Amino acid sequence: ADQQITRCAMVENLFTPSRWTALCTRLGAPQASAQFAVLQAAYSEPVRAYHTAQHIGECLALLDGVANQVQSPDDIELAIWLHDVVYDPQAHDNEERSAQLALQWFVDLPAAPRQRLAQRILATKGHAPTPHDSDCQALLDIDLAILASSPARFAEYGLQVRHEYSFVPEALYAVKRRQFMQQMAQRPQLYFHPSLALQLERAARLNLSSMLHG
Repeated sequence: ADQQITRCAMVENLFTPSRWTALCTRLGAPQASAQFAVLQAAYSEPVRAYHTAQHIGECLALLDGVANQVQSPDDIELAIWLHDVVYDPQAHDNEERSAQLALQWFVDLPAAPRQRLAQRILATKGHAPTPHDSDCQALLDIDLAILASSPARFAEYGLQVRHEYSFVPEALYAVKRRQFMQQMAQRPQLYFHPSLALQLERAARLNLSSMLHG
């Protein structure tokens, strides 16, 4: 229990203005550090329960663990911070709007990294394998790592997603949620970056199996 509390506290502490500012400075866009208040407000919106600072913090913690095994951890980190900045459970263009906001915020970056950032944010919509871009695959694996979390965190995640979709009737939600989990379970492979697949694949399969088969 003490270890779990420590881990949660560590994750929460990663969503900080100092970390965001340091990242923007390293990327050569120090003026973007002023946007932290917007990030904080966005990830605190009442409609959110899973897509919050907790999720971003967990992603950052996982990235820190594999930072020496990816090509550009700063590029991945930027996409982590921004991939859910726009989130409306009833909308279908959250990733597109998040990518557009990212392009506006980082207008002073060179064209290639700006375009790469937008493409990676858009990639989180379908979570299709991206063998041509190993850092994008690391981002997608990190974003989906919740499926490989501890049983307690996985259960919490389920409740958080239900809260975000509270506008959906219970019976319909149960059907749709089960369909999503079945689709995940039927994928031949959930994680593709070598370092992350080794950590996450087995635990995610166990969680999915437990949910689907009890």
